[in-house]
Amino acid sequence: MAPRARNAQDIAALRRNLLVWYVANRRDLPWRRTTDPYAIWVSEIMLQQTRVAVVVDRFRAFMARFPTLVVLARAPEQEVLALWSGLGYYRRARMLHKAAQIVAGHHNGNLPATAEELRALPGIGAYTAAAIASIARGERVAVVDGNVERVLCRLERWEADGGTALKRSIESLAAQLVDPQQPGDFNQALMELGATVCLPRNPQCPSCPIKADCRTRGEHKTAPRPPMLSREVAYALSVRTSPSAGKHSAREVLLEQRPASQTVMPGLWELPTLRSAAVPAGELRMTVRHSIMQVNYYAHIRTVFEDDVAALAAPGGARRWVALNEAAGMALTGLARKVLLRAHLLPAAPLDSILPAAASAPRKSRRGSPASRASR
Repeated sequence: MAPRARNAQDIAALRRNLLVWYVANRRDLPWRRTTDPYAIWVSEIMLQQTRVAVVVDRFRAFMARFPTLVVLARAPEQEVLALWSGLGYYRRARMLHKAAQIVAGHHNGNLPATAEELRALPGIGAYTAAAIASIARGERVAVVDGNVERVLCRLERWEADGGTALKRSIESLAAQLVDPQQPGDFNQALMELGATVCLPRNPQCPSCPIKADCRTRGEHKTAPRPPMLSREVAYALSVRTSPSAGKHSAREVLLEQRPASQTVMPGLWELPTLRSAAVPAGELRMTVRHSIMQVNYYAHIRTVFEDDVAALAAPGGARRWVALNEAAGMALTGLARKVLLRAHLLPAAPLDSILPAAASAPRKSRRGSPASRASR
């Protein structure tokens, strides 16, 4: 399953066509406006298994609070988790924070320059290391994510069986094709192509800038996705007027922090879990679907009065009443934040639009050409 032989002219044409397309069609994303390795690192960690539209807001808020690696390293973990709330996969935030502390303590706050050195940091694997090194440092190293795998499999008409031999072939082809002069832009262009044109279903082949080199020109055989599992859970939504509010009618919500043995998100605050997932229809406040990895959770939310919490909520969590304005800045689970937003107990965050770069004002790159600007 070796990549087909391509001459230098064919490879040069593929690179040129892809980069020209990327300049005209890339989305204008905040992490594409910088060559700061730290900012690129944060964006790459956030983008793992998370949709771009979700990351945009979180990235801006995170960088506003932690503008440098040293600021992040000095921050309490709970504050880092609070800014990560809504992105899920909280281990990413913990590893990001831990790696920042290592870099601040042992590398004078500067991220290592090469992909090989970056991989020594916790939470940075081959993909993330290659992305940072190529985009921020210009290292000629290929970046292979799920989008790139799909594009390259279609180029060669390889069946995506997930095997080791296929993985090696994809890595070999990616290394062969990466542009030595603009590795960061080329890697991002290939990922952008997979995200916007070479889609998993109904690829937009007529719009593809490298269709002349593609053996498939359409969908290809892929391994079936594992089915999503479903699980019903129930939580208490308990709100009261603060006993110490005085003349002010400040409201508080009951939150709990469950031990690591009882949750996949230790350290985060959530609504108290109910003893039973069966909620009487007359007492059901709302049902929220929330996906974590391969499980769809159908969370039934029940309004519970303060006096009934002990009888209805499952034991085990450390609970406290929290003022609603304080809860907004806490390290909440994504589900807890979603419920509080839908119950109009927290202010809703504005959504950012994502526009093609061509629609925004032109920007000069550090090397004079938009295609040569390190970005993603």
